[in-house]
Amino acid sequence: MERVRVAVLASDAITHAGLASCLNSRAEVLVVPNRNLVEVDVVVVAAERLTDGVAALRALGADLERSAVLVIDQLDPAGLLAAVECGVAAVIPRSAATDDHLIRVIQVAATGGGVLPSELVGELLREIARLQREVLAPRGISASGLTPRELDVVRLLAEGLDTADIAEKLAYSERTVKNVIYGMTNRLKLRNRPHAVAYAMRAGVI
Repeated sequence: MERVRVAVLASDAITHAGLASCLNSRAEVLVVPNRNLVEVDVVVVAAERLTDGVAALRALGADLERSAVLVIDQLDPAGLLAAVECGVAAVIPRSAATDDHLIRVIQVAATGGGVLPSELVGELLREIARLQREVLAPRGISASGLTPRELDVVRLLAEGLDTADIAEKLAYSERTVKNVIYGMTNRLKLRNRPHAVAYAMRAGVI
């Protein structure tokens, strides 16, 4: 299996040296200097709290486009959604960060998976429910990012209907259908109608 290229971030030099030494001793990963983040598969961040890890990732700005693993002292759920926005794929308490476990988590993150302690999974689900209830629903948007009208249109697109057929089926004008499709593709940065269908399929709404 190809080695996972890892960068290490820590709030202090001793923690950084210890974490880098631990990872350097393993054949599964290759520790890369932080200045070469473009060559990295996973960024491992050691921090006291979740919010500290998020701050460290945000400090990297646009340079970070890789999955991140946070090794933290306190499992404080504050900042959990912000962590997800910053590309955090895994969070593990420092007390559980044995060599083998950390390597397994890094490999999961490198392949697009995620790892969260059970108590944070529950918190994340509650936060998602709150966002749906308080932010998306009042604006008529589902968790998929699509409005009910857009869902109706994209489902018919998936059946192969053209603009005229969709307009007839939904009792809309063709201009309305075109405006719905334009608004959806523009807001979600979708390239075309097939891309919109693919997006809806990945979101699980068709």
